[in-house]
Amino acid sequence: MENEIKIEEMLKEKEAEMAGEETPHPSADADTFPSRGRSEDEDGIDAPQTDAPASTEEGAAVIEAILFTMGESVDTERLARVLGVQKNELSPYIDYLKEKYERAESGIGILELEGAVQLCTKKEMYPYLIQIAKAPKKVTLTDSLLETLSIVAYKQPITRIEIERIRGVNSDHSVNRLIELNLIQEIGRMDAPGRPLMFGTTEEFLRSFGVKNLDELPSLNAVQVEEFKREAEDEVNVKLDI
Repeated sequence: MENEIKIEEMLKEKEAEMAGEETPHPSADADTFPSRGRSEDEDGIDAPQTDAPASTEEGAAVIEAILFTMGESVDTERLARVLGVQKNELSPYIDYLKEKYERAESGIGILELEGAVQLCTKKEMYPYLIQIAKAPKKVTLTDSLLETLSIVAYKQPITRIEIERIRGVNSDHSVNRLIELNLIQEIGRMDAPGRPLMFGTTEEFLRSFGVKNLDELPSLNAVQVEEFKREAEDEVNVKLDI
């Protein structure tokens, strides 16, 4: 927990620095973060000021340390602020790590998501990992969930009414279940009477389906959308016959 707090401080340092806010360097943290001084971010957390990395290796090492400690995805914009570089200048450091992890002696990899990166284990390591760690619960998506998820993925932002118009059936259960699974989320409200909620996919969706961003999704044509609707109608007919 202590390490995670320290990394959070590092991640937010540049935001405070850019805002021009500086505070005296607390002596209690001097040994932990030797630096030019300290600044305080908008949340009131003191963060050390750091210099831009002197080499690609150094920058990659900083990113590696942050991702390892956080244990989750970290926005590339925040990483860029920590390193004191522009967001579009992160590629050399990320590519260095990717090449490093592609070697056979490495059991981890780096996962690129939309606007974020995360450390992950290689899939070849799964048989060994489940012997020491609890195996994740397997979730099976039903046809109705897959249909709803596909519509949201390709038509987002989209309201619940629009989803039901395409499927031709009530989709309350499917939408709520996909939210529970963290595959879709509320992303705002439509500027229309009643201001209905709009839904979109999550970062977990990208992670689960192995894509970096929505642009990597295969194209979906109108025929496939109509197929979703037809299958949904067939599903309702079967339920009515029971």
